[in-house]
Amino acid sequence: MALKPQDIAVICKLIAQKSSLEWSQNSLAVEMCLSPSQVNSAFKRLVESSLVTPYRPPNKPRPILQSCKNFFTHGVAYAFPAQQGELVRGMPTSYAAPCLKQHIAQGDEPIPVWPYAKGKARGLAIKPLYPALPKALDKFPDQPFYDLLALIDAIRTGKAREKNIAIELLSALLSE
Repeated sequence: MALKPQDIAVICKLIAQKSSLEWSQNSLAVEMCLSPSQVNSAFKRLVESSLVTPYRPPNKPRPILQSCKNFFTHGVAYAFPAQQGELVRGMPTSYAAPCLKQHIAQGDEPIPVWPYAKGKARGLAIKPLYPALPKALDKFPDQPFYDLLALIDAIRTGKAREKNIAIELLSALLSE
């Protein structure tokens, strides 16, 4: 069973929850604008890929942080490569997102954005890991979740310097 791009978003949401036990697969589905069956299938694929511990009541699945770090830094760019598209309105990602913006000087080039009609920025389209991602972040703001996804996008799309900074910040987030 191969991972799907939305599985990466599901594990990022789980990581963003930290050690909170106040979540369920249904609540994740609502907050991510996914169906409960999509989230359940994602968990099955993530367990099979050794990125999440199996569900064993009363313990909920937890991300295996070292495995996630290794996959995010060395595998995600190959498994789910991103390419820039046309100029669109959207939500900043990669080096243009708040978590990376202060670390990287932005030139005159258009910034990378996830296409989203309600977005406040204009830039080059980067296809999000799943279509409803910008809507989910707009409807249910979650800064740690957004930061993780933007750092992963920087790894997927960035030049060497951007990737290295993103990997450093990602490592720090996963170590907390």
